[in-house]
Amino acid sequence: MKAWTYSEFGGPDNLQLTEQEIPQPGPGTVRIKVHAASVNPVDWKIMAGGLNEVMPVVFPSTVGWDVAGVVEAVGFGVDEFAVGDEILADNMQDFVQRGSMAQYAIVPVRLAAHKPKELSFVEAASLPLAGQTALQGVDHLGLSEGDTLLVHNASGGVGRLAVQYAVHRGLRVIGTASPSNHDALRALGAHPVAYGDGVVDAVRALAPEGVDGVYDAVGGVTEISGELMKSGAPIISIADPSVMSLGGAWLWVKPNSADTARLADLAARGIVKPQIDTVFPFADAPAAYRHNMDGHTRGKVVVDMTA
Repeated sequence: MKAWTYSEFGGPDNLQLTEQEIPQPGPGTVRIKVHAASVNPVDWKIMAGGLNEVMPVVFPSTVGWDVAGVVEAVGFGVDEFAVGDEILADNMQDFVQRGSMAQYAIVPVRLAAHKPKELSFVEAASLPLAGQTALQGVDHLGLSEGDTLLVHNASGGVGRLAVQYAVHRGLRVIGTASPSNHDALRALGAHPVAYGDGVVDAVRALAPEGVDGVYDAVGGVTEISGELMKSGAPIISIADPSVMSLGGAWLWVKPNSADTARLADLAARGIVKPQIDTVFPFADAPAAYRHNMDGHTRGKVVVDMTA
């Protein structure tokens, strides 16, 4: 099979389209024919060696986590899926080696869920990592219906999904974003404010007594968040451990089949809507990573293996 692999730390230029053996599924895993895989910033951070102390990389390593495809073979003890089933997963494992940017991938069943017929493979592949991060973060905050949640970087890949899920939960959402994204956030049910100078006054105008919780999806806003939170309000961040100084949590997503299935159901019902920025063909996977690294995408970058 063909796979995009790298054998040393670096950027997308290190990726090579190599020939690998088709993997065999072990106990508790399935082999899928990959139809689509999406790009996440964590992919190129790992590829650069930035998370090697957290997740060791085994070379040569196939890049990517998010994946959607069709089950082609099942390992011993697997009864959750059968050959021909369409699935999606955040295929994050204990170490980095068997990624999603390949014609075939091994997926533990503990990470996978059935793909709803309402979603294309491209849409399904765009959801698992960002979507579970959004769901788990909002759930962790433990807010009640009617509470006000401040989401930093509300128009980003995780923030946008967190906004939709929070609105579904009955929360009042204030989201920071550039003005060009404000109309899109209003359409999702959020109250947008521009980040940067004046953000504190803008949020206070909407929540004079302070917000009931904060979801930081960008980093570098802990001091601002502290000014805007009610006393004792919960805060989580996916990008900045300094929130722990406010009694908050630095969130590391824990992918699992139950949350993947919950996310897939929300998407199938149109409650959480995938947003796709650009779809690249498999042959142009390095370009997909370069595009994501530019930092100006609106929605997910996805690689279509069938294109």
